[in-house]
Amino acid sequence: MKLKITFPEERVNAPILSEVILKTGVLVSIVSSVVDMNGGEMIIEVIDQSYESIKKELCSKGVRVVPIHDLIKRDENECVECGGCISVCPVKVFSFDDNWNLKSEVDRCIRCKLCISMCPHQALSIEGKEIA
Repeated sequence: MKLKITFPEERVNAPILSEVILKTGVLVSIVSSVVDMNGGEMIIEVIDQSYESIKKELCSKGVRVVPIHDLIKRDENECVECGGCISVCPVKVFSFDDNWNLKSEVDRCIRCKLCISMCPHQALSIEGKEIA
């Protein structure tokens, strides 16, 4: 399960994620991270059964936790299969199959939105919203 965790400005310098991992024993994969002195946001991945324990510990440390259920969506009617999304995707969500048709593995998406800004036909979007 992918989670978006948001750190407030006053908690940026604290080793929050390390403390939570040590306390819960839950392994976490950091999928993406943007942290500066004004706060931060990470997309992490945990095993589904670990969600509640990780959420509880992160929230107790002042971190907002939101599960991500909806990832990238491609409008088949607008997409011209130009491959622009392939070149910018850092986790290789998009690729061409053997017949040069665009295929996607949406479960790899980290919601960086680079493909959305690259698409000349606005055929890509983040579907749905985060569920608190």
